[in-house]
Amino acid sequence: MKGYMSGFGNGFESEALPGALPVGRNSPQRCAYGLYAEQLSGSPFTAPRASNERSWLYRIRPTVAHIGDFEKVDPGLWRSAPCAETELPIQPLRWSPIPLPSEPVTFLQGVRTITTAGDAEAQSGMAAHVYLVTASMVDDYFYNADGELLFVPQSGRLRLWTEFGIIDIEPGEIAVIPRGVKFRVELPDGPARGYLCENYGGAFALPERGPIGANCLANPRDFLTPVAAYEEKDVASRMHVKWGGTMWRCALDYSPLDVVAWHGNYAPYKYDLRRYSPVGPILFDHADPSIFTVLTSPSDTPGTANIDFVIFPDRWLVAEDTFRPPWYHMNIMSEFMGLIYGQYDAKPQGFVPGGFSLHNQMLPHGPDFEAFETASQARLEPKKLSGTLAFMFETRLPQRVTGYAAGLPERQADYAKYGRQMKKRFNPSQR
Repeated sequence: MKGYMSGFGNGFESEALPGALPVGRNSPQRCAYGLYAEQLSGSPFTAPRASNERSWLYRIRPTVAHIGDFEKVDPGLWRSAPCAETELPIQPLRWSPIPLPSEPVTFLQGVRTITTAGDAEAQSGMAAHVYLVTASMVDDYFYNADGELLFVPQSGRLRLWTEFGIIDIEPGEIAVIPRGVKFRVELPDGPARGYLCENYGGAFALPERGPIGANCLANPRDFLTPVAAYEEKDVASRMHVKWGGTMWRCALDYSPLDVVAWHGNYAPYKYDLRRYSPVGPILFDHADPSIFTVLTSPSDTPGTANIDFVIFPDRWLVAEDTFRPPWYHMNIMSEFMGLIYGQYDAKPQGFVPGGFSLHNQMLPHGPDFEAFETASQARLEPKKLSGTLAFMFETRLPQRVTGYAAGLPERQADYAKYGRQMKKRFNPSQR
């Protein structure tokens, strides 16, 4: 069964068989259809009501039956923070798109970590990955105990069959799989490439709008959570678990995606980034990029995010007497940036869909020479940026580059020199 329920953080309920969901109670003495009741908690039991996350699942077998004798396995190119494999010079970094493999590679094999930040075991920070997938997972299942996963497709569709239901996403959409939720990744149309943010900290939430008020940005009604769908499949399978920065695996005789009904507010969801309603300056100057935040993971410091997921979508530029691309700046936040499609206005050359860049905290960055020259001399009439979608995984923590990313032939060795192209324009005798 496929379908979605609308809303962000709602108390949802869904059943794939009529009467599978208990009414007025969570854990009856005997569940309908011989199901087991199980609670999945995404927050401490005593967390405030506004941030308390849990769901009740009614499944063919409880999760204790979905684990066995675990063996530690090679995580491939998946890394977790802290990770100090290499030390590159402190400078802006950028990579061209990584080609898709020619051999069959599933999601579990296709995750390549680019940066890590913080400490997974301390539940603080994040990792920025790319995924390169050419084969569906078949009778292999996975859950991440270290953090929630934010999928950002760049090419090719993904089908995320979770224990809560089925999510289909394409470039221009995102999906979030909470910590501890079991799933597998399928390819409906062939190979897929994209970006993946692993959030070790507080769960992603909608940012406060402040003086913007009640509307615009990402609206809760546009987030979609899947309806219940279950597998009753008794075949040799394998469960993979990422826990404490390591990968483990055990054998199963059946599918763990066996949830027939569920209710609660801890569940996977998707969102179409093309429904994001941007706001911006309508007279002069340039607003901070924080106005383009879609989701935020809070930290212990008010107003300082563990992660912000920020996008740069289609929008109108109308500001008068204003340099319209992003300004030059140094920032306490570190920025991992990717391009889903189109062209990014501050970097018209060398930054292409599927590529990514890193501008670490308190290191300077801004438009390249071509963008500056064009924007400084452009006729300031209303202009619409169309067919473009870039994003940032932005964190308060420094991001460490993995050995894999440092050694990629796609790393653009001369990227850090783009600032040296900026010409001296100072003339004290001319205003």
